[in-house]
Formats: sequence, C-alpha cells, structure tokens
Amino acid sequence: MSSRPTLDLPDVELANVGPGPDPCSLPALAADHDALLVVLQRDHHCTYCRKQVQQVAERYDEFAERGVEVVSVVPEERDLVAEWQAAYDLPYPLLADPDATLGSALDQPVRFGPLGRFSDFLGRMPEALVFDCRDEPRLAWVHRGSSTFDRPSVDDLLAAVDDL
Repeated sequence: MSSRPTLDLPDVELANVGPGPDPCSLPALAADHDALLVVLQRDHHCTYCRKQVQQVAERYDEFAERGVEVVSVVPEERDLVAEWQAAYDLPYPLLADPDATLGSALDQPVRFGPLGRFSDFLGRMPEALVFDCRDEPRLAWVHRGSSTFDRPSVDDLLAAVDDL
C-alpha cells in the first residue's frame, strides 16, 4: 500500500454491464466526479471478489456522498461479468475486461510468472486504486494485493478517499 504513487488514468473503453455508460472509460467517469475508486478483480469465479463487490455496494452511498464513483473491473467476457450484475444488482459501473487491458495498464499484480499471466484465476491478484479527479486525474492511493485475501476493507477504501 502506498500514499502517493504515480500512474496515469488509462483511456480504455470497456463494456459496462452495470449502471452508467456502455461502453465506459475511466476518463469519462472522472470528468463527472471528484474521485474514482477502481477495484480490479481477479476472476469471475473468485468468491472473495464477489464478496468485495457486494460489500462496496452495501455502502455505495457513502462513496457517492463524497463525490466518488466506484468502478469494478473483472478480467472476463461481458456475458460472465453480466452474471455478477444479475446476481448482485450493483449500483456502480461493472466493466468486462477480457484481455485484462486495464489491469495491465494499472500494474495489477500477477503471480507465478507465465503461468499466472496465462490464467487469471491462478495469477491475477486484487488491486484497488483511488484517483483524485478534481483537477487532472492522478493516482492518489493504491493497494496491490499479494494474495486473493489481501484486499482493503470498505473502511480502508473510505479512509483513502477521505485523505484526498
């Protein structure tokens, strides 16, 4: 976890199966919000990822009150990601990134070398990023997980937003 990393907001359009524009890009969302919370998931099958999107959804109003848009990104095809939206009715954009383009651009950690890059389920680790969008979007906070369990709590995410 770090407090002042440097990383640009990637201009990548992805399919959105949740609320908001479809296709969706982070710069377009940034233009309408004070901050973005981008949560990069591991895989469609990851139970910890599913639990995280639900926990954030339960407290989404707390992010919205702070002018923050939440965006969750799953490295899978649109139809698999749409299953999450059908199951959880998330109140924020849920993006399908089958080629892990956004995850790669945001330095999402991957373990196990070539094997991990071949299989998201084996290698891709969770990541959460907060972008301050009040002027030029800039990365203000990041948590790069070292295991499937290593992810910030909703309270940690709200604290990161409050530190902007």
